[in-house]
Amino acid sequence: MLLVVPNPNPGQTNVNIITQSGITINEILDKIDRNMEKKVDLLHLKVIIFERSVAEKGLSQSIESFMRARDISDKTFAAISDGPLEPLFDKLQSASESSGTETYDYFEKNAGWSPEVVQTRIWEVFRSMNSFTRDDVIPIVKPGLSTTIESAGSAVIRNGKMVGVIDSEESLLYNLFKGAGTQGKIEVMDHATVKIVADRLNRSSAMQKGRAIMKGKLRLKVTVLETVGSPTEAQIKSEIDEQLSAHFEAMLEAAQAKEADILGLGQYFRDKLSRDDLRQWRTKYYPFMKFEFKVHVIIQDEGLLKTNN
Repeated sequence: MLLVVPNPNPGQTNVNIITQSGITINEILDKIDRNMEKKVDLLHLKVIIFERSVAEKGLSQSIESFMRARDISDKTFAAISDGPLEPLFDKLQSASESSGTETYDYFEKNAGWSPEVVQTRIWEVFRSMNSFTRDDVIPIVKPGLSTTIESAGSAVIRNGKMVGVIDSEESLLYNLFKGAGTQGKIEVMDHATVKIVADRLNRSSAMQKGRAIMKGKLRLKVTVLETVGSPTEAQIKSEIDEQLSAHFEAMLEAAQAKEADILGLGQYFRDKLSRDDLRQWRTKYYPFMKFEFKVHVIIQDEGLLKTNN
């Protein structure tokens, strides 16, 4: 385990990297507490980063330990390092010139968060581990070349174990389904670049001949930032629809193949299936579920640009 601890000094804040090993999380935390010259209150811990190899083996034991001991807040952000932790922490230490909170700022909405970055807290991972109808994703990070941290997509977590990866565009759609919002996201297409200014997603569910059916309609309001050539409004809307629909279908197909309900779609069938059927949601119903996804685009503001009607 590596722990980043800000060390405030007059005029600047340095960062200390504390390294400790052990068999269990509680053993490691006990060693850190025993050997440090200052008391560290782990309830103030903001972000926990797991190494990818650990996530692939399973996070259940660690997450359950955090929730049971309550030494760490269940609101702490969870993340996964794409490679070994040491290079990432070395980058954090060399880049920490202000408050030592660069990692937390990366996930904080009022700081450096982007709609393509998933925000997952410890309690959400714990909830998915104990749910028949909901799995989760955890953001993957790595040291940046010109920035401190760089996004590497998101990890698909099923029953506490990493089973796959979705890319940044698919993470955007996950955030949309989660209700995190996509305002400010810029979509670049062949003939136009647009910025999303508002979004709304309507969903409906039904069972037909024993098969789960879902319909989703995404309403987007966008501003045109740039065009290539002279595309019509209809062409811009069509490109947005095709691009987002393709990413959604790819994400859902991959998740269904892994039997990981990362969008929590099973929640919409809790009043349509018995508890015994819900136990089999991931294996019996979810992989064969049909989802009809449509995108309705409103070009709200063209700024100083002109498009052909």
